[in-house]
This record gives sequence, C-alpha cells and structure tokens, in this order.
Amino acid sequence: MSAQSSVLFDAPGPRARLRHHLYSLLVVVALVVAGWWLYDAFAEKGQFTAEKWKPFLEAGVWETYLLPGLRGTLVAAAISIVGALIFGMLFGILRLSEHRWVRWIAGTIVELARAIPVLILMIFLFAVFGEYKLFRSDDLALAAVVIALIIYNASVIAEIVRAGIKSLPKGQTEAAAALGLRKGQLMRLVLLPQAVTAMLPALVSQMVVVLKDTALGYQITYVELVRSGQQEGAILGNPIPALMVVALIMITINMALTFVATRLEKRLRTGRKKGGVVLAADSILTDAAPGVDITKK
Repeated sequence: MSAQSSVLFDAPGPRARLRHHLYSLLVVVALVVAGWWLYDAFAEKGQFTAEKWKPFLEAGVWETYLLPGLRGTLVAAAISIVGALIFGMLFGILRLSEHRWVRWIAGTIVELARAIPVLILMIFLFAVFGEYKLFRSDDLALAAVVIALIIYNASVIAEIVRAGIKSLPKGQTEAAAALGLRKGQLMRLVLLPQAVTAMLPALVSQMVVVLKDTALGYQITYVELVRSGQQEGAILGNPIPALMVVALIMITINMALTFVATRLEKRLRTGRKKGGVVLAADSILTDAAPGVDITKK
C-alpha cells in the first residue's frame, strides 16, 4: 500500500485517476448542455427580455411583494430554529437518561414527531388553531408553521444530539465520574461542549432545511418568500423571473448561514487546539472540588 493510501481504500492509480477525470468532464459537459437547453427554452418564451426583469428594478415591487415575503420567511425560520434547538437539545439529553421510563417517553415522542410529514402537521395545526381560536386570526398561519417546524426539526436534532454525545469516548465519562462530577456537570462541562463542535455541520444542515421548509406555509396562506414571488409573477406576468429571483435570495441566505457556521466551527476547533481542553479541565476540577488550589504541585 502506498504512502498516499487511505485507511478505507487504496489511492487510485494512473488509470483510475484518468477515468475519474473523464467522468468529471462528462458530468460538467452534461450540466452545461442541460443549462444551455433550459436557457434556450426560457429565451424562446421571452423570459429573459428586459420587460420581464424591469419590475425588479422598481422599489414598489420589492416593498409590496418580496420584502414582506422575505420578512415572513426569516421570522418563521428564526423562531423555528431557536425552538427546534432548545427542544432538540432537551429531548436528545432525555434520550440518554439513566431512567428507562424517561428514555422510553422521550424516544416515543421523538419517533412520532419524525414520522409525521411537516405539511400535514401544518395543515392540522392550522385547522385546530382556527377551530378553537388559540391565536389571533393574523397569527394563525405563523403559529401553525412555526410549531410544525419546531416539532419535526426538534425530533431530528434530538437524534443528532444523542448520536453526537454517544460518539464521544467513554473514557471521558469514566474520568469525570472518578472526579466526582454529577450527571448535570458531566453533561454541561464535558460532553456537550465537545459534542456541539462535532454536531455543528449536521445542525447547520438542519437549519437550512428549516429555512427551506418555511415555503410549505403557502398551503395555509402564510405570507413567505415563495408565495410572495408567485403572487408577483402572476400579477405582473413574469412568473419564471420572479421564481428565479426568489431562488437567488434563498441561495444567498443559505450560503450566508453556512458561511457563518463554518467560521464558528473553525473557531471552536481552534480554541480547543489552543488549550480549550486544559481550561475545561481546570473548570471541571474547580467545580468538582471547590476551594482546592489545583496549581499546587
């Protein structure tokens, strides 16, 4: 096995590398051809004429359609992400409880929440809230969208948290127990700080899912970006350019979210490499044995 071999597979030889380059070239060519075909089809229908795109240069179009829709998308996504993270962390920890009945109840709730499609949950909650007047009429759609997204995504995040914590070496738990740490201290000082760094890419992916799933709210009359773009396209007669602009806005938001999360992950990993483990150990010892000077030899 060569020095460049992976643990899981051998490094490709000259023929394999040539074959991979050829496949990559064929994929690029296929994508270019498909892109050109789409462009030509839209161009034949006049979707790229200046008349179709001119409305997006007018402030009134943005103030009437796109900005209210963008605000609705961001509000629903922000509330849903915060709620899903809180409840996801809570149920993920409960699924690791030492008490069997707690694990069973938390696991049942998580599995049921994961099994229900988000759109059906939104429609059901919208009907229930409207029937029993649990929210103001102006807030019914927002409440249904947010609560449905929290229920579903919290169940997914709970599994991410459980898997992230269980992936940590058992020796850390045993060492913390030897130091006399309680269960809460073990989770707060040892396991969660390390698990969050490992879980961050999966959590960011789930946040992107939350942001995109807010578009399902158009089925229950919630004013979000996709619905606003469709309304603008229907009224002004440019549905394809309107949806392209909406897609560009969504892609920009998702890329910004991914960029921020990537920078945060790098900072967390850099902090751990520069002595975060030592500082955490000092904190653990201080909490486990308050009043003891750990600097004495």
